[in-house]
Amino acid sequence: MSGFIDSLSGIALDLFPLIWSGIITGCLYALGALGLVMIFKCSKVVNFSHGNVAGFAAFLIYGFSSGMIFQLSWGAAVLLAIVAVVAIAFLSYAVISPLVFESDLTATIATLGIGLVVQGATLLIFGADIVALDLPVPRFSTSILGLRITGYDLTVLTVAVVTIGGLFFIIDHTKLGIAFRAISSNAFAAEVCGLNLRSVHIFAWVVAAILGVIGALLIVPTTFLSATTVAAFMLQAFAAAVVGGFASLPGSLIGGILIGIFMNLFTFYVSPEFSSTFLLGVILLALNIFPNGVLAKVGGTRV
Repeated sequence: MSGFIDSLSGIALDLFPLIWSGIITGCLYALGALGLVMIFKCSKVVNFSHGNVAGFAAFLIYGFSSGMIFQLSWGAAVLLAIVAVVAIAFLSYAVISPLVFESDLTATIATLGIGLVVQGATLLIFGADIVALDLPVPRFSTSILGLRITGYDLTVLTVAVVTIGGLFFIIDHTKLGIAFRAISSNAFAAEVCGLNLRSVHIFAWVVAAILGVIGALLIVPTTFLSATTVAAFMLQAFAAAVVGGFASLPGSLIGGILIGIFMNLFTFYVSPEFSSTFLLGVILLALNIFPNGVLAKVGGTRV
């Protein structure tokens, strides 16, 4: 009996740190998922180039700050990389915009091509080597009720709250945000009322690109930077968007945190080798049980 109690005690001691770190990584998945949902809500296009573009931005920051391309301060490197990613977002939408109004499926397939081109450019410019990209965060840790909290954790939470709060403020309280909501609800009616669909689509693409850069910068310090690292991270973001519902921005937040916690628990208690299989299982299960996301009523059409 005492052995069973000790076992439960050990599980509890591991559980709370796992949930905490899952919430932290879940915030990053939520940032990536928000970018996917922003584009899907207004254009019905699933942007499969999201991860490759964010990864290219992370490599640009590395190149601009390490002396490989330029020797800039970290802040200047981030700003220049964001400008480059915004330009890529404009160019990407310019390429697929004729397809968006013809077939959202064709446009979605086109984003796969854009992603492969961006990944090829990353390999051509930076090679296939694994590099380290440090995030200038406060290096400290403290313990609260036995839970270890680091400067990285607080940085992720702060950046995520400020970024997501700012995005929701723009969507709820600005003319461009209101136009985004109108087109997301009924694109035809919004266009009849005089709204410019292409302007709102570009807004969504630009915001998604910036969210991808922020998510990539925050996830890289926990692993390493390679041509596939950020794209793999965006697979979890895609799962978060599916769980939350591709038509729900708040659902993306819930989905991101749930995926972060589930992935942590699975890799710790079961096996990290089958994490991709587990993630696919979560996606299939969510599509069957919550086809419109965990915040929507069961039923309706599937994504």
